[in-house]
Amino acid sequence: MRSFLTSCVLAFAALSTTAAEHPPALAIGSPLPDFNLKGVDDRMHTPAEYSAAKLLVIVFTCNHCPTAQAYEERIKAIQADYQGRGVQVVAINPNSAAAVRFDEMGYGDLGDTFAEMKVRAEHHKFNFPYLDDGETQEIVTKFGAIATPHVYIFDAARKLRFQGRIDNSENEALVKVHDTRSALDALLAGKEPEIKTTRVFGCSIKWKDKIADNERWMAKVAKEPVTLVKVDPAGLKALRANADSGKLRLINFWATWCGPCVSEFDEVVEQNLRFRQRAFELVTVAAESPKEEGKVLDFLQKHHASTRNLIYSEEDKYVFIEAFDKDWNGELPYTLLISPEGKVLYRESGSIDFIALRRAIVPAVEQIKPWQNRDKSYDR
Repeated sequence: MRSFLTSCVLAFAALSTTAAEHPPALAIGSPLPDFNLKGVDDRMHTPAEYSAAKLLVIVFTCNHCPTAQAYEERIKAIQADYQGRGVQVVAINPNSAAAVRFDEMGYGDLGDTFAEMKVRAEHHKFNFPYLDDGETQEIVTKFGAIATPHVYIFDAARKLRFQGRIDNSENEALVKVHDTRSALDALLAGKEPEIKTTRVFGCSIKWKDKIADNERWMAKVAKEPVTLVKVDPAGLKALRANADSGKLRLINFWATWCGPCVSEFDEVVEQNLRFRQRAFELVTVAAESPKEEGKVLDFLQKHHASTRNLIYSEEDKYVFIEAFDKDWNGELPYTLLISPEGKVLYRESGSIDFIALRRAIVPAVEQIKPWQNRDKSYDR
């Protein structure tokens, strides 16, 4: 996984397609573009592998996009319902992982790297091949997909017969028109689809030229002010109660002398960059003597920790442990995710499992009203 300090910033020389050159969607009747892409099964996949299929459905989708996530179960259902009728679904991730900003990942547990594609496919039990085109983007360029998800249906002769959306709403309860299924039903019956093209809705393709935007954003983040404030036991108790923030609160206790704390600190900060536009707050607490304030602040500044940072206001560490959490024995690192009602949603003594943490954050933050405490200062 990418850390804050090793995030995806590549040279402009690696850029292949500029915004002005993004191609139009493949025209109806066009032949299937050839491809040879690596799948999450670590095999290379080509159209010849699916030559026995009467219809081939190519879906451009990805990990990070909330719209793509909303359609995953429907894509799985299409594969399951139509496989026995000679239909094969193939999913392709078109995104340059290096072009996806951390704040664009605030609606899921994973980014769009190949390693993360493997994790998502396994966790969500994909029943279709999931291929990666993000490194070169040669195939998405040939298809002209513009968003995730974007569907293309090819007949037995591998001519394009439909391109567009899966249905008319990412909210499945509001779906009234099943465009992809209707096209499949018509083609399997030997008929022309009544509708051959539709608009699509979803996250834009993350072309390589967006790496530059990511680079500028990361530079801006690195310049954000970093502060450190002393906290007393009463303040720590209030922090734990989380009675007045209206946000999810992630609290990480750490120290500059704690090896695991230091090694994972960049990824702790990354969670702030991912979720801070939502009803979420990260608080770091340095479990150190107030005499170490200068050293702690220097560390925070070097790691661009532009979040809420606290340090103990007195020497007796045990009074802070008692004030914060009766279930904490004082080990570091120590991390809690707390709901706006004060409920513990995630607790970790020791190094954090960041995927598990994000899988706790995402459904919980979805339950908080979107207007609550949204900080617009981080917007593009």
